[in-house]
Amino acid sequence: MNDARLAPGDLAPDFTLDDQDGTPVTLSSLRGGKVVLYFYPEAMTPGCTTEACDFRDSLNSFKAAGIRVLGVSKDEVEKLKRFAERDRLNFTLLADPDLAVQQAYGVWGEKSLYGKIVVGSIRSTFVIDEEGRIAKAFYNVKATGHVARIRRELGLDG
Repeated sequence: MNDARLAPGDLAPDFTLDDQDGTPVTLSSLRGGKVVLYFYPEAMTPGCTTEACDFRDSLNSFKAAGIRVLGVSKDEVEKLKRFAERDRLNFTLLADPDLAVQQAYGVWGEKSLYGKIVVGSIRSTFVIDEEGRIAKAFYNVKATGHVARIRRELGLDG
């Protein structure tokens, strides 16, 4: 577990993870454009599906602003592929089964789940600027309404 949290201005930890098709994606290769990097606990669960579908339904506004959306979970590539197909997700999902990236971003740790303290993925989102630095960091967010908040914060709501 990592209690270190990233803040605006910090260099976003670089990584290479496989996407839902098994293709490696390296964060630093996306420099020159903005990235919304969001972490979610588990593919195909109700809250994570709600959040993913919100990103799916808002993707055109992100793309129009030149922003790439990447979702990261501890799930294996095969499960991410099923998730993407089942819910017609139109953005990249990344597999982090060894939790290295979640730990680097401070999103693996203790959280409250139905009144109990458990260790797991803390739903969080980062906006990364063109130079690879954290522009915005949102830790411990709710699945519902979160994408709308990100869009407002980025000025994407006309």
